[in-house]
Amino acid sequence: MGKNIYAVIMAGGRGERFWPECRAAHPKQLKKLFGNAPLIEQTVLRLQGLVPPENILIVTNEEYTAHIRALLPQLPEEHVIGEPCARDTAPCVALAAGIVKAYAASEDALMILLPADHLIVNQQAMIADLQACADTAAGRHAVVTLGITPSEPSPNYGYIVCGKPLHRSGRKFSEVKCFTEKPSKEKAQQMLAQGNCKWNSGMFVFSVKTILEEMHLQTPELCRFAENTARVWTAETFSPECRQAFAELPKISFDYAIMEHASGTLMLEAEFGWDDIGNWTSLRNHFSADADNNVIHASAELLDCRDCIVFSEDENRLIAGIDLREMVVIQTPDVTLVAPSSSTEKIKLLLRKLAAEKEKQKYI
Repeated sequence: MGKNIYAVIMAGGRGERFWPECRAAHPKQLKKLFGNAPLIEQTVLRLQGLVPPENILIVTNEEYTAHIRALLPQLPEEHVIGEPCARDTAPCVALAAGIVKAYAASEDALMILLPADHLIVNQQAMIADLQACADTAAGRHAVVTLGITPSEPSPNYGYIVCGKPLHRSGRKFSEVKCFTEKPSKEKAQQMLAQGNCKWNSGMFVFSVKTILEEMHLQTPELCRFAENTARVWTAETFSPECRQAFAELPKISFDYAIMEHASGTLMLEAEFGWDDIGNWTSLRNHFSADADNNVIHASAELLDCRDCIVFSEDENRLIAGIDLREMVVIQTPDVTLVAPSSSTEKIKLLLRKLAAEKEKQKYI
């Protein structure tokens, strides 16, 4: 295991698109939606053999730190870092870069940036791919990312447009022309027809020096924050000055702030199975369907229903449906969601409506 490699797991999201099963107090990464362990625990366990536990950092919402520390006692408590407010992924990376620089006392340390809520098939292949990315990132000034070979023109993922192929140690690297955020279905079809596009896995590998230089060029305020964090960070927590500085950072994603403008970015074609399980329709990729293409993870009785997704953790409450087509039905003890599969992206709009009504805020 590389002592110079640090893994940074981003775990600040709330998984709103999996409402009502996931709530503000019970986010997606802390739920056992898939498998016998919460998603964040699965993410940490997959790093065995690549990154030692003392080099794993989790950046999350400060509301979740106690829960995550209890769930992952193998990690140093101070490595579960609670952001004082939500500022999206670019400030998260700036914070992590400063902390890694402080811990490693070097800008040559490598960072593996990982989301907390993805599903991976074939851990060993993933470790081999990340090691190849780390070897490449250490040998040249480059951010290295992993691209997933698309199985369909999905509008639910970001895309990487690949440029010149590069072969390093027999691996399929390529230069990155650009990143494209979630396109329309038609645009995704056009991109896949070109034959040079991959899904954006959201996994990145880079040295501290590389990412600080990119931040200096693209978003100097993030670079200044990271450098200052490296100077003042202690094992305890945010200093008052650091908390205030973090809250004043722009709320922007890592892709928008850095990756869409970064130079010399490389991509490795991943050799493992991957899914970012973005919303309820993702259940189709992980649960078997019945003869009518219904995915059922609940106590349910369906009559003449087709292409539906039904989910509940309560085995004592029956969900019954008649003549439903392409519907999502999600049942929790206090909320039932019913929506066409094509409308699940509107869940965030529904949550905003609930947030505006005081008597219904308890449901979010």
